[in-house]
Amino acid sequence: MKSKLAQLKEMTTVVADTGDFEAISRYSPEDATTNPSLILKAAQMPSYQELVEQVLLSVASEAIPSDEQLALCMDRLAVGIGKKIVDLIPGRISTEVDARLSFDTKQSIDKAQQLIELYEHHGIPKERVLIKMASTYEGIRAAEQLEKQGINCNLTLLFNFTQAAAAADAGAYLISPFVGRILDWYKANTDKQQYSPSEDPGVQSVTQIYNYYKQSGYSTVVMGASFRNTGEITELAGCDRLTISPQLLQELDEDFGELARKLDPDNTGQGIHYQLGNEGTFRYEINHDAMATEKLAQGIRSFVSDQIKLENWLKEYNK
Repeated sequence: MKSKLAQLKEMTTVVADTGDFEAISRYSPEDATTNPSLILKAAQMPSYQELVEQVLLSVASEAIPSDEQLALCMDRLAVGIGKKIVDLIPGRISTEVDARLSFDTKQSIDKAQQLIELYEHHGIPKERVLIKMASTYEGIRAAEQLEKQGINCNLTLLFNFTQAAAAADAGAYLISPFVGRILDWYKANTDKQQYSPSEDPGVQSVTQIYNYYKQSGYSTVVMGASFRNTGEITELAGCDRLTISPQLLQELDEDFGELARKLDPDNTGQGIHYQLGNEGTFRYEINHDAMATEKLAQGIRSFVSDQIKLENWLKEYNK
């Protein structure tokens, strides 16, 4: 009998949610994703020490102001880690735009273009990179323009249907709806503490989005993310892609039970009808969803916090 991980790979593209070389090599994912939190963790690993030192030396030689040096250092480190990961996988690496730009369309586009230029400088074509941005209104508009330039985007921190519908309408290559963080919110804000996998509100959200996309003929890829347990993953078996932490990849690899397909483009249930609105409608519908509003804001703050921690760590490292 095959492991659940092996069975999952037969119906879903498995993505590693880590910057850990060893984990990526062990579980052979198709793609890999990073974010400021994972970059912070990866940069402190011994396997990346040489890269960190190379980046610091290269930036120190640039005749630019110190704040620009720091920004360039962050970009080169993220791309350097991404390049090392790309060497281990057949597919794509997701690299995130500075979360402090989440409400600025133009600067998000500029930063995305800079990251792609750095990857191309290292011989990595843009076809192997996904630019990650938060699913704010401004982030979605940035993705819309970048996709027209041939730069594929991964819209992350996605917590509700409105964000997903707008992202697909904008032509985003991929979305990352967060499963576990939705569950976290419901546990913290309701009396219900125990959920079966099928009852899990994060699982239900991704299922609805997946079915809507398939019914509507959208090509945008649905990649479930932010899992708290393997039950959430197995309940989404068949989803286009799932990005999974090393711990949960290991649990799936050690479980030899049968894995049933739960999501299927040919079996999407009752029709889902949704009328896309304008910017005001988007903002109202997000505001009306307390969970999405709180988790989106919290997610951006968390990524910014880790970005600043990494900047401070680099400053200390360079002393």
